[in-house]
Amino acid sequence: MYEVAIIGAGPAGASAALFTAKAGKKTLLLDSDQSMTKRAWIENHYGVAEIAGPELVETGKKQAAKFGAELKQGKAVKLESTGGGVRIETEDGGSYEAQHVIVATGVFADLAQASGIDVKAGAEPRIKTVVDVDAEGRTSLDRVWAAGTAAGVSVHTIVTAGDGAKVAINVISELNGERYVDHDVLKS
Repeated sequence: MYEVAIIGAGPAGASAALFTAKAGKKTLLLDSDQSMTKRAWIENHYGVAEIAGPELVETGKKQAAKFGAELKQGKAVKLESTGGGVRIETEDGGSYEAQHVIVATGVFADLAQASGIDVKAGAEPRIKTVVDVDAEGRTSLDRVWAAGTAAGVSVHTIVTAGDGAKVAINVISELNGERYVDHDVLKS
């Protein structure tokens, strides 16, 4: 069983996986390769002069993998609470289990809806439905969180990446039983 499974490897999902894996949590990053960022040209992402969306997505996946996140291809179609965690069913009939799941499916709310998770109208242009979350990123399904555009934040990559990190920190804090902070220092 994974400690954390993240569904979607766009900016929100890869950012969440980077934090959970770096914190030493057994992390699954499950991706269906449908990120809208793969069609983007980005010149408004802090710390990056300009970058093609596909390059940003691949960099995020590599960063998460560097710290031990397991990257798997597949489309999650349903989440089910198991009492001690969450079962993730995939389109190909497979499944995974995790103590906590972060839904970072971008513009797609179909997984949340198929799983009975509360959704609401989206506020961004062309985003019709988003997952209804509290301030920490929790959804209506126990141990399931949502981050990024899927959770109703702005579609801008810098915003979704930050939201993925925020939700991951909240999940790590819950797993640890105390507030988690990740600060690296310059190496001399």
